Amino acid sequence: MGEKDRGHQVEKVTISFYCANGHENHPFFAASVEAEDIPQEIDCPSCGFPAGRDKENPPLVAKIEPYKTHLAYVKERRTDAEAKQILDEALQLIRERREKAAAAAKARR
Repeated sequence: MGEKDRGHQVEKVTISFYCANGHENHPFFAASVEAEDIPQEIDCPSCGFPAGRDKENPPLVAKIEPYKTHLAYVKERRTDAEAKQILDEALQLIRERREKAAAAAKARR
């Protein structure tokens, strides 16, 4: 089986990437690719952590922020004093509705 049967082989270069878990990867890139087009970081195929070209200083894992609830976003926007005021207003509205409903029920009797 010769080159005619397998197709034309392009010239390749390999670049070493290192992750924080100590994995070393050597992906191939076409030699015709410009150096600035080769990524500085890739995802490590072994663990998924970011892998960079510097063996002594692999990229740090970004802190994963947990999903924020609606309440967490509200707490970012409101102070405790504002929250207390809004809660007091809402409770006052509920009390007024209950009083009206109780008065209407008493009137029907």
